[in-house]
Amino acid sequence: MATLGWLHPRRRFATARSVLAGEASAEAARKSSQELQELEEFGERAEQTPAEETAPPEFPVAGDEEAAAFFDLDNTVMQGAALFHFGRGLYKRKFFQRRELARFAWQQAWFRLAGVEDPEHMQDARDSALSIVKGHRVAELMSIGEEIYDEYMAERIWPGTRALAQAHLDAGQKVWLVTAAPVETATIIARRLGLTGALGTVAESVHGVYTGKLVGEPLHGPAKAEAVRALATAEGLDLARCAAYSDSHNDIPMLSLVGHPYAINPDAKLRKHARAREWRLRDYRTGRKAAKVGIPAAAGVGALAGGTAAAIALHRRRH
Repeated sequence: MATLGWLHPRRRFATARSVLAGEASAEAARKSSQELQELEEFGERAEQTPAEETAPPEFPVAGDEEAAAFFDLDNTVMQGAALFHFGRGLYKRKFFQRRELARFAWQQAWFRLAGVEDPEHMQDARDSALSIVKGHRVAELMSIGEEIYDEYMAERIWPGTRALAQAHLDAGQKVWLVTAAPVETATIIARRLGLTGALGTVAESVHGVYTGKLVGEPLHGPAKAEAVRALATAEGLDLARCAAYSDSHNDIPMLSLVGHPYAINPDAKLRKHARAREWRLRDYRTGRKAAKVGIPAAAGVGALAGGTAAAIALHRRRH
């Protein structure tokens, strides 16, 4: 990996590992975006089914080259967690052993019942998930990710959020996904949606093979804010003119960075925070789904454990 040149002291939120994770993600995002442009992938956008019409946002301002938009992925752009669906695809392809399934199921159940991120459990979950991809080639996981997108993710994109992203693109602004999912998975989703690129968790690879380690930490919470800050610096963006969209109170650091924060399908804590600060809100869920807020989604690479629920269900059906 190239030397990161954006490191400098931070006063709020960040730890050294958050800064490293954020800046590694920003570097990976810019590289993938450049590759997409060279391949003229944006041409695919015109061939996709038009997004469902929604009320236009109060902005963006057309032609503002110092503005961009940053979208959280899970429950903001996509219904559910990307890594939940990715986990389903990996289980289908026999990446998981039965003993790993049991371990992931316990970790996921603990997280959902406790509603908090226990550091020991989360570290164990991340280590377990990373062990699955260790030794596999990046190109192999990218190819599988393309298939999994078609199988599980394509039909779970929120039309309303996609329309918001398209409004920024139509205004000539860049649009980035910002997620704790692996940057490779996030990049696939961004490309399929015709977005500029993606900021995601960076897993270390050597000569195109995963080592089983992370660069910094999962792109979650404060690390997301650091990634957005680093990318804005590199791209010459004015954060006061940028927008950010998320469903989770964990992304308040990222939302607080920009001049136009949006709460999309917000959990209870974010809804309360957004109302207190008069942030814009959008909710694309049905009434019943909207009531079920506050249920945490696993963070970081450990969220791969989310796929175990579907895997166990599949196993039970088959037997």
